[in-house]
Amino acid sequence: MIDTTADETGRDFRRYLAARTASVTGSLVSTVALPIVVYQLTASAAWTSAVAAAEALPYLLFGLFAGAIADRADRRALMLVADFGGAVLLATVPLAWFLGILTAPHVLAVGFGVQSLFVLFDAANFGALPALVGKRHLTGAYAKVYGTTTLAELVVPPLAGLLVAIAAPAPLIAINALTALASGLLVRSIVRPLSTPQVPGARRTAKSLLTDIRAGLAFLAGNRVVRVLTLVGTTHSVAGGAYAAMLVPWADQVLGVRPTGDWRIAVLFSGWGVGGLVASRIVPRLTSRYGGARLALGALPVSLACGCAVLLSAHWAAAAIAVTAWGAAHSTVVINAITYRQQVSPDDLQGRVNTTCRMLSWGVGMPAGAALAGAVAVSGAGPRAGIAGGIVVLSAGVLAAWCSVLRKESSSRGERK
Repeated sequence: MIDTTADETGRDFRRYLAARTASVTGSLVSTVALPIVVYQLTASAAWTSAVAAAEALPYLLFGLFAGAIADRADRRALMLVADFGGAVLLATVPLAWFLGILTAPHVLAVGFGVQSLFVLFDAANFGALPALVGKRHLTGAYAKVYGTTTLAELVVPPLAGLLVAIAAPAPLIAINALTALASGLLVRSIVRPLSTPQVPGARRTAKSLLTDIRAGLAFLAGNRVVRVLTLVGTTHSVAGGAYAAMLVPWADQVLGVRPTGDWRIAVLFSGWGVGGLVASRIVPRLTSRYGGARLALGALPVSLACGCAVLLSAHWAAAAIAVTAWGAAHSTVVINAITYRQQVSPDDLQGRVNTTCRMLSWGVGMPAGAALAGAVAVSGAGPRAGIAGGIVVLSAGVLAAWCSVLRKESSSRGERK
């Protein structure tokens, strides 16, 4: 375990951990507030779903290039650009609200811009922590980061939901602007380098950038298990995107839970985080016992069943329980896939492979799910039907997984850890 009190590395790691905690905390506030801002401005499920699509689309557009750039650029500089640029963009939302000129397109543009900057931050962050703490302490450091951010994901959404219940949501975006600024200042204060030295005289051309991208794609194409996990992860993200897009109108129109002035919205927002915390505790043991392929095969149908339970819920309390269970199953699938990918990816391809897979699963799946749900809902079928559209895609992913190489891998004794 890393010693966070004895030396310079420990001090820098504490700054890094504080930066990640601040950044995640602010982002979670916006995750709750932005859809409600748009819903208040438009009263439209389609516009609300567009928030989720706008926030997820940048990974699809820029993920490949961000991974290659992060492997060759100064990671600290990329992280600072993302943090400080995001702070400026976010600050325009409460400012426009104060001036009485805030519009739904403005909110969507900010969501898209901030997430575009996050793609750069995320790509740089994949390699920053290993460079900061070294491979010897990497497991302990990752555990601390994941545990802290998971706790934030559990605590912040219900608190943000309560704040929205008693105050206007648009001014709350200022919290995210301040946390982005704090994250940038903390990253800037880290003394140790976050990047490995570049080879003197190395040429950085567009052609070599494309070569770097192809190397990441070639690894993904050549590893059958990673390829299948990425495919089913995409269908899984479609269902998650549909749910995220429809949460506010579904709560309002189906469960009778108002987006403002009703404490129950905080419970619904917190359910997914509670499930994620449960998953973070059980996935290491499940992976150790069953292996990545077998766990994926088992967790996917459980996630499908939980999604169906959410879909069929008619009372807010039953819905909250179902959402929590779905959050646990969904997070189990995601954590398992990411862990397996990190274990089998070469060190020099971590940034490119991870950004590529996240681009395909999250960057494609989330906006596709949000767009699908919005299209179904705006047709007159309503938000419950929008969620159902994502569930249908998830069922196709479950079927694909059970007809894939995962079955062969799961039956192999060598796949067990």
